[in-house]
This record gives sequence, structure tokens and C-alpha cells, in this order.
Amino acid sequence: MHDYKWAPIQPLNDEDRKVQLVTMQPLYEAWREAKARLAVSSEGSLKRFTERVVRRLSVETGILERIYDLDRGTTEALVAKGFLDDLVSRSDTDIEPSRLIDILRDQEAAIQLVMDCVAHRRELTKGILHELHELLTRHQGTTAAIDQFGQRREIPLRKGRFKKYPNNPRRPDGSVHEYCPPVQVESEVERLLSWFSEYSEEDPILRAAWLHHRFTQIHPYQDGNGRVARALVTFVLLRAELLPLVIDRDLRVDYLDALQEADQGNLSSLVSMFSRLESAAVLEALSIDIDSEVTRDRMLTSAVIASLSAKLGRRRQVQETELRRANEVAQSLRGQAHELVLQTLENLKEPLSNLFEPKVYLKDGGPDHGNAHWYKYDVIESAKAAKKFVNFAEDHYFVKGTIQTDPERLVFVVSFHHVGRELSGIMEATAFARLESFEDSDEDSDEDSGKRTVVSQDFFVCSREPFVFTHQTSASGVKEPFGRWLDVALAVAIKEYGDRL
Repeated sequence: MHDYKWAPIQPLNDEDRKVQLVTMQPLYEAWREAKARLAVSSEGSLKRFTERVVRRLSVETGILERIYDLDRGTTEALVAKGFLDDLVSRSDTDIEPSRLIDILRDQEAAIQLVMDCVAHRRELTKGILHELHELLTRHQGTTAAIDQFGQRREIPLRKGRFKKYPNNPRRPDGSVHEYCPPVQVESEVERLLSWFSEYSEEDPILRAAWLHHRFTQIHPYQDGNGRVARALVTFVLLRAELLPLVIDRDLRVDYLDALQEADQGNLSSLVSMFSRLESAAVLEALSIDIDSEVTRDRMLTSAVIASLSAKLGRRRQVQETELRRANEVAQSLRGQAHELVLQTLENLKEPLSNLFEPKVYLKDGGPDHGNAHWYKYDVIESAKAAKKFVNFAEDHYFVKGTIQTDPERLVFVVSFHHVGRELSGIMEATAFARLESFEDSDEDSDEDSGKRTVVSQDFFVCSREPFVFTHQTSASGVKEPFGRWLDVALAVAIKEYGDRL
């Protein structure tokens, strides 16, 4: 049990700047290019997608704070159709449905305020902080506080005004997390805003994570600080022409752990989480089905003509040769993956050799090998859960590594594929594996000869997050982070294989 003692916030430092964000800058540029094209070809679709992201963010931010709970099915209905009273029943949530809708609308209004500030190029000020807090707590009348006598009591919530009492929470283990004393809030917020204005050239993900954490360290309001902090992340990302990121309820523990690490001086976990979520948001945005969105608003004939016109226009506008340079990056990373997978599986042979006679096989895939169609089903199924569209109209590459014992084998695949319904220059690498049990093996045959009978197989994804790259990515520049990503994926596959043996 260790109390956390408050200390004045610290500026960005060289250690914070060491966080690996080398893959993000090309993604930012690719998204801005794709966004500009979508704004021309399907402005309505992009607008509806953004509205859904804002609604999802509005739902999840309150769940993270334990203000309410809400089942997944109702969440999806509200995200799709808007915050309508008749979509929520008493059994869907743990508070009154009408109160839930009021809170959700407040949280949505706060994000709309952020978007308005960005559109009108308003700089971040105490006034905006107060406006956000007032909106986010519009339907919250009271909060708990510790008075000058050390007694916990319910007090009116000062909306849009800094705290009057300490708000230091006691954790389940009995430790106390100390936030900025009320008397020093004003000066700390001024320091926060001054430093933030100096960081305009920093990576937006790094800037957002720093602002979010330092704001939570201050905890300037009696309640509602987490909601304001996440709205500030949206402010930074939208100002950089990126997408809002959503911290889902399932990430709550990871999120709180990352904030706790940042309290100890290590901002990297929070930065890494934000970069993963932003990458996922971009890939989902690129997967918008423009044609089906168009038909919602137009007659069929008009939609077909408009869709055809937009497609022809996009073909003329997009510099396809430039965007397809992502394939060159994919081939380079495929070569790196080949070497690392081969080395890992060969190293695995030695500990297995005491019990088995393991065999290792490696195979590259892609249009240059005539087998680019392999594993399309597995890739598509893996992408569906993340609401991504894998574009197999473009080139697909892979590396397949197999280690075979009797009667088990591990098939490990790294796939490199385009994401988005249009050619965007954005690709991702994902890793998945199969554990197979087989019989009637022909030990002299090549492992792809098909002369064995698989009696059972288990499919599983090995990469928690995809490795994203673009036509602007330098393959040599991402060699190290790609190697780390692949090493983790291989470790997942090998552990599952070892548990089976």
C-alpha cells in the first residue's frame, strides 16, 4: 500500500519523446489525403461516420467513470440512431433511462463544443475548460467531498468552476491518491496551458497523452475531471485533422494502469494506447461503405450514377502509382518477417528434438509467387471484429511458417494487406495461427502436398493490434518496431503450441 503524493506537473521531457511513434506520421498524412477524397466523393458518409464515433465516445466516457452502465446491444442502437428516449428501457441500464439520455446528450454536446472550437480555431483556454465542464456536468447536481474537518459529505457541484475542497480518492487497498490542492489549481492550470501552447510541433498523439495525463494530475474540478480530460484528447486530435479515439469500457483496466504508470513518470503506455486506438479509428473510417451509404439518401438510379461518377473522379484524382508504393514496403517487411519466423522456428527445433523430430517449412506469398489468394478468408474474418474492410482488389502478401511434430503442427501466418474500400496507400500486417492435429502423415512429402489428414484445428489471432504502414513509410525506419511487433505475435503462437504438446 503506497500513497501517491501530489507534485507540480512536469513538462514534456526527452524520455517522453523517446516513445516509438515512427509509424504514425505516415498514417496521419495518408488519412488526411483519404479524408480529403472522402469529403469530395461522399461528404455525407464521412459526416455520419464521425457522428457515430462521437456518440460512441459519449457513451463510453461515462461508463469509464462508473456514472452508469449500459448493455452492448443498447449501446449499438444508440450509436447507430442517436440518443433517443425510446431506445432505452429500465432493464438496459442501472440508472433511470431518462437521466441516462440527458447525460449522454450532455457528453455529446461537449464533443460538439470541441468540434466548434477546432472549426473556429479557438486556442485552449481556462474559459473552454470551464465550458466543457459545465456541459459535461449539466445534469449532475452534487458530488462527494472531504470538508475542512475531514468529514465526507455531499456538496453541490460547482459547474465550470475549479474545486473548493480536496478530491483525493482512497483506493481499494487503502492508499490515497493525492491531487493538486485547491489553492494551487489556478496556477497549475495556467502552467498546463502555457506549456501546451509551446508543444504545437510535437506529435499529436504525444501531445494529447501529455495534456490528458497532466490535466488528471491536477484534477482541477470537484468531479468530472476524467470526462473533461478525454474531451481534451479529442480537441488535440481534431486540431491535427485526425479522428477522435474511443477508450472502450473493456480497456478500462489498461487505461487506468497507463495513467498510474504516467504518475510514476512513464508516459509511454498511455501514448502507445492512444496510438493504437487512433490507428484503429483510421482503419475503420477507411472501411466506410460509401456506396451503401449513398443509397440511404438518394433514389437508386441517381445513386448509381453519382456513385459511378464519384468512382471515375476518384480514379482520375488519386495518384495510384504513388499509393501503391505501400506494396514495396510490404515486400520489404515480408522479407524481414521471413528471416525472423525462420530463425524463431529453427530455434524452437532444439528443445523439441528430445521428444520429437520437428520439421520447419517457410513459404512466402503474394502476386509475385502466384498465391496472393491464400488466407483471404482468415484475414477477412479477423478484420470483421474491428469493423475494417480488407481490400483484396489490391495486392496481398504473406509469410507462412510451419513447425511440424507428430501428430501436431503449428501454422503461423503474417499477412500484409490494404485496408479501406478505396486505394488509400494504407496497409496493415496482422498475424494469426492454426494449431492442427493430423494423421496419416507422409514424412517425405512437402508440407503443402496435402497428403495428411487434419483431424482438428484451432484458429487464433496472434497480434492484439495490427502493424500499420503507408506508402510514405520508410521500411528501414520501421524495422525495429516491426521486429518487436512480430516477436510478440510469435511468442503468442509458440506459447499456444507449447501448451498443446
